[in-house]
Amino acid sequence: MHTPAAPEPLAQDALPAHAVEAATRHLGDILRVAVEHGPGHGALVVYDERTALSRALLAGYRRNLPDARFVDFDATTPDEVLAAFRAMAPKDLVVLVQSTNFRLDGFRIRVELFKLGLKVIEHVHLSRMPGPQSEHYIEALAYDPAYFRGTGRALKERIDVATHARVLGGGETLYFSSPFEPAKLNVGDYSEMHNVGGQFPIGEVFTEALDLEAVHGRVQVHVFGDTNYRSNRPELPVTLVIERGRVVGTENATPAFQEVLDKITADEGEVWVRELGFGLNRAFTRERRVDDIGTYERMCGIHLSLGAKHGVYPKPGFKRKDARYHIDVFAVTDAVYLGEERVYADGEWICNK
Repeated sequence: MHTPAAPEPLAQDALPAHAVEAATRHLGDILRVAVEHGPGHGALVVYDERTALSRALLAGYRRNLPDARFVDFDATTPDEVLAAFRAMAPKDLVVLVQSTNFRLDGFRIRVELFKLGLKVIEHVHLSRMPGPQSEHYIEALAYDPAYFRGTGRALKERIDVATHARVLGGGETLYFSSPFEPAKLNVGDYSEMHNVGGQFPIGEVFTEALDLEAVHGRVQVHVFGDTNYRSNRPELPVTLVIERGRVVGTENATPAFQEVLDKITADEGEVWVRELGFGLNRAFTRERRVDDIGTYERMCGIHLSLGAKHGVYPKPGFKRKDARYHIDVFAVTDAVYLGEERVYADGEWICNK
């Protein structure tokens, strides 16, 4: 039997029937269209039932995968879970429905499953999204391939040739006076990728400046990831002053935000701005949020990362062992320009129209 890493009270409530129906529908699209799971391959669902959201997703998977093997993580030994993983054949599917984050000593679950050639759909930290947030999460699972793939590719095409960019919001402007690293897509199209699947919900294109010191200006932050990995929304947006790619000042910083900056500064010496993320998921907005920062990262708009850590884009002078922090912060965004083309207006991406 397992003990949750961060024990949560067992929720006895249930999501309304319409939410379970929506989850069933959206998961069906993910299975069929995004990860292309077909009848010729096996499926294993490892789950817990600690939260209403995990139980709703479990019901959706039972309806979509009637022939799958279902394993209750809390009623199974680690060796039995590992044996179930290793009994799968390449291109089979493993689904993880986790109210917290499953731990198996020395086994980095998603990484190791990919090494086995398995497709993976991971739902994580569901306990951080109670009540109405559960329905926001389910709505974010909706998979519109024309939107995600079309908009994602359109943004990548523009990012990869842009010589500069601007993010405008709340009267402030953040400048990227540099070309960008080749953009990466998380849009449910795995046709050109070695691994199939990942953490859901999806919807993001991300990059960073080739020259990090070419990032400068001011940006307002309406939500940031706090030290508990939760979305923290200050009453007033926090303004960051950025010079040569580093945060050099703030306005309206809350104690919780200052704690984040102080931790980064103490361990890394300064606060770098690295990732430039283009969130695509229209279920999440500035007003419609979820507490899990890794889920909210898909929010339709711009997010940045604070700290030296970004393993996707190695940079001279950044040693992996010394780079400890990658803290997502979400920019008040009224307009985004790639080169001279405006690609974001009125809360949506307009480059695919």
